[in-house]
Amino acid sequence: MNLDLTGKNAVVCGSTQGIGRAIAIQLASMGANILLVARNEEKLKLVKNELDVSKGQKHHFLVVDFSIPPQLKLMLEDFIEINEINFHILINNTGGPAGGPIENARPEEFAQAFSNHLICNQILVQAVKEGMKADGYGRIINIISTSVKQPLNGLGVSNTVRGAVANWSKTMANELGQFGITVNNVLPGATDTVRLKSIIENKAQKTGESIETIQNQMANEVPLKRIAQPEEIANAVAFLASPAASYINGINVPVDGGRTKSL
Repeated sequence: MNLDLTGKNAVVCGSTQGIGRAIAIQLASMGANILLVARNEEKLKLVKNELDVSKGQKHHFLVVDFSIPPQLKLMLEDFIEINEINFHILINNTGGPAGGPIENARPEEFAQAFSNHLICNQILVQAVKEGMKADGYGRIINIISTSVKQPLNGLGVSNTVRGAVANWSKTMANELGQFGITVNNVLPGATDTVRLKSIIENKAQKTGESIETIQNQMANEVPLKRIAQPEEIANAVAFLASPAASYINGINVPVDGGRTKSL
């Protein structure tokens, strides 16, 4: 099975922590050159220094705020032009919107989440797809949520926007497949990240329950009886990014320990 990414160039968004960082580390270990994209320069530098260079990999980073889509477009297009580089792998990964019931969500919350996720994903794909077409190799992988299959309580805005991204992705897969470009979604379940810690803390404040109690409740909802580690999500992404996954296109892959009840 060919999992070698030597010579492949990958854009990994949201790569300073959690799932994004784990993905960048895994892809680099498989030989890929990584462009880290996030808004915190100091954290980007730290992650860049963690990436494997044993196969001569060259790694870079861009400091970009996804709440400013024109900045993302300009900086990525400039990087591609200046470095005369084609990207073969794109990992769309952005922190989700704040939680809360959908009935209380303000219209601007939907607009901002739609911009951060779907609009920025579209900008990124349009920036890299011609290089993928030219080289006959493309892997676009979107880190979304299991809410695509089963809406999650208390995440009204996120459920809505994640569903839109999943349908955008399926449409893109249908259009780009003929060029050797696959588009797939990875749907993490509860994963040990800063975002999950924040969700747990907020729930603890609202309910009066302890953080440990809420963590245990979440773990017990999973057939495997534990919360995922970021590296476990990264392993699924790495396979989809590899040559071995060349005929997998347009699918949603839950990586949730079996928590999602739908097929």
